[in-house]
Amino acid sequence: MLPSLSIVVPVFNGALTIRDLILDLNKMLPSLAERFEAVLVEDGSRDNSWEVILQLSQEFAWLRGIRLMRNFGQHNALLCGIRAARFDVIVTMDDDLQHPATEILKLLDKLAEGFDVVYGLPDEPQHGVARGLASTITKLVLQTTMGVDIASKVSAFRAFRTQVRDGFANYQSPFVSIDVLLTWGTTRFSSIPVLHLERRAGVSNYNFLKLVKHTLNLALGFSTLPLKFASFVGFAFTVAGFLIFVYVLARWFLEGSVPGFPFLASIIAIFSGVILLILGIMGEYLSHMHVQLMGRPTCVIRESTSFSAQPINESEGGSGNK
Repeated sequence: MLPSLSIVVPVFNGALTIRDLILDLNKMLPSLAERFEAVLVEDGSRDNSWEVILQLSQEFAWLRGIRLMRNFGQHNALLCGIRAARFDVIVTMDDDLQHPATEILKLLDKLAEGFDVVYGLPDEPQHGVARGLASTITKLVLQTTMGVDIASKVSAFRAFRTQVRDGFANYQSPFVSIDVLLTWGTTRFSSIPVLHLERRAGVSNYNFLKLVKHTLNLALGFSTLPLKFASFVGFAFTVAGFLIFVYVLARWFLEGSVPGFPFLASIIAIFSGVILLILGIMGEYLSHMHVQLMGRPTCVIRESTSFSAQPINESEGGSGNK
């Protein structure tokens, strides 16, 4: 049993599921840690998620709610909850009941083997072709930005030692990737297969376009890969241009003629396109730098609840009414 454990859950339109999630945690947490807490970060939901969180915080002494001013995104909400967590180990999970509370034990057992971060990998694929393709691309970019082999096995269901957050304690940017930030504090990662349930209510808030946007933010905010790609493309087309020049000279020497206007026009179009591509990538970097220099916060808290009592332990039962 752990001395203490924090559960962090970003909530977006989760009014139909978060009560069941807390009830499941209430049954499981007393057997996992002597002291425990749950931090629910409401991320600008369009339903009555905050009202449900307020009610739950009245019923359970170990639960705290944080309400953001607007929707900042899953990773920004996670970062807010991670910074608010007080205990030795942090577990992050979704609000849609796809991560069973009973599977937390598997993460903690793996963490006890000496790792600092452990991901719960779904035992079966849960998404369609388009979503799966976007996830694969995202993980390829993560592989570059994280610099660790575990990048292909990341998930929203993760456990890590709270000391790891010291590596990104001063991070301030609207572009957040928890998985990249965790690599700033440690390289001791692992993963383990866990049960991944079907969604009981609502629909996924992640779609193909959102994953593509997240991937672009990863690449531009945490990696120099696009700049390296631009350099490679520029070099490749420089070599191609030189070869074309050699071809034109050879035709001139051997046949006394060179290809006409269509050939020239196609070459100009190709190289103009490459120049615009490279300038576009550089422009995206400049735009990200501009946004970061603005000093925009990762999130803004509208209101929060406090713990209604000291965190309880196994002998005190699962809930505490005010």
